[in-house]
Amino acid sequence: MCELLAKDGYHVAVADRDLAAAEAVAHHIDGLAFHVDVSDEASVVALFERACEAFDGTLDALATSAGICDVTPFMEIDLATFRRIHDVNVIGTFLCIREAAKRMRPGGRICTVASIAGKRGGGLSGTAAYAATKGAVLALSRNAARVLSERGIAVNCVAPGATLTPMTDSAFADADRKARIAAGILLRRAAEPSEIAEAIAWLLSPRSSYVQGETLTVDGGVMFD
Repeated sequence: MCELLAKDGYHVAVADRDLAAAEAVAHHIDGLAFHVDVSDEASVVALFERACEAFDGTLDALATSAGICDVTPFMEIDLATFRRIHDVNVIGTFLCIREAAKRMRPGGRICTVASIAGKRGGGLSGTAAYAATKGAVLALSRNAARVLSERGIAVNCVAPGATLTPMTDSAFADADRKARIAAGILLRRAAEPSEIAEAIAWLLSPRSSYVQGETLTVDGGVMFD
């Protein structure tokens, strides 16, 4: 996603808990790297302050792609696990939207990242805690779109299906499980990260100027039925 946005002409701030990884991406695209823990309010506030200073105080677009998954069975999820997933996926998304909106001018665009698990209640890999938090991201995004439209800021959401990222490596490590997941997708395969990035980049661009408060499902056909 960072590579695609850089190609589209954005000056990109890459923010991650893993600063070394963020620096590697930023170096590759001539961007800037920042450390952040999206579940920590002070860390998020500091991120946006530093990033906006580096970009002469301007902020045009935000993609809230930070998130974690969990596959703990329903009856085995402890409260600490549920809270941790919620803190990253929901609180982290909220804090980033809020801090970005403070610094955006009319015309700013925000794209959140939910999941089809938030629509389906899980069913592929993410279970109760993950599905609940991604459902919350869907509702949060629509509320943010309603509120921030008064500031001239657009907020939309992408809901990916199964995607081949390091976070999902364990889910696809078992060949039989991978085949079962693929069998439930009309395109019979998981997405490449670049395919999700294209959807996010479109929603962040002026090309989607009349789209507000929507969720674009990018799942290869899982939600088709």
